[in-house]
Amino acid sequence: MTQGGATLGAMFGAGQVAAFMGLPQVALAEVAGAQVVVLGAAGCTPYPSVGHYCAGGPAAIRAGGAAYAANLAHMNFDLGGTVLPDGVRAVDAGDLEIDAADGAANRDRLRAAVAKILGVGAVPVLIGGDDSLPIPMLQALKDQGPLTILQIDAHIDWRDEVGGERWGLSSTMRRASEMEHVARIIQVGQRGIGSARPGDHEAALAAGVQFVPARELAESGIMRALALIPEGARVVICLDVDALDPAIMPAVIGRTAGGLSYWQVFELIAGVAAKARIVAFDMVEFMPERDIDGQGASVAAQLLAGTIGIIARQETQP
Repeated sequence: MTQGGATLGAMFGAGQVAAFMGLPQVALAEVAGAQVVVLGAAGCTPYPSVGHYCAGGPAAIRAGGAAYAANLAHMNFDLGGTVLPDGVRAVDAGDLEIDAADGAANRDRLRAAVAKILGVGAVPVLIGGDDSLPIPMLQALKDQGPLTILQIDAHIDWRDEVGGERWGLSSTMRRASEMEHVARIIQVGQRGIGSARPGDHEAALAAGVQFVPARELAESGIMRALALIPEGARVVICLDVDALDPAIMPAVIGRTAGGLSYWQVFELIAGVAAKARIVAFDMVEFMPERDIDGQGASVAAQLLAGTIGIIARQETQP
């Protein structure tokens, strides 16, 4: 928005920034000393028919949070304080280089990057990019188990393969279920008609998945979902932004009515941190071409800022 030729954001110090919220931008080799590390990627394993269709997601989410660079030391009323408490350092390690023709190399690269972040004792915060990204991220967490996965998503991602591809975005939770260090999977927010067939749903139930569909959240709230998280567990939160209602998150490949509100997702994440420990987080499936007037990017950035603040606060606990 402009007034008299000047942007209103500029009046409050907003400008172009490369890193999310204007955090220090560092190379992966320089993340030592950070407690939270943001990392972006276009995707890992594309299907030939769609490619890396969310490739611009990390850049769009960073742009959505550009105004925070001028206000990082201001109150964030979602958190009750500044995003980063005293003594916690968060950095942005930029985007991984991705080869659109080599999914295996992309997965190797992401596993190594997440392992590097974990190796310095930091929490990886992965932004994407399509939903094939969480698979290698979860593999890199093999020494962090036993893990509880909280997936917040409109879809269940339990296809064994699509077009012969077993490492793609429709198979994320099935691949996770096969990892020995994953103890339990809780999937929240399913709604409408998606890629899952009855057999996929049955396979998930047989594997012990606990489902909390979006309709249940609308009727009864988030408490059962939080009750399923074991006290003191080590939790990975996998957030597909199409879990959010398209009224506030239009930047997704398949808009489906009845999604979660901003506060439902925020309180799920905060509720997990209150009873367990978040050891990794991903936000994926943001499709910039589907956004409307930057609304989705703004919501994603606000939610990501809040999540970083929640994770930062757990880092101050003994």
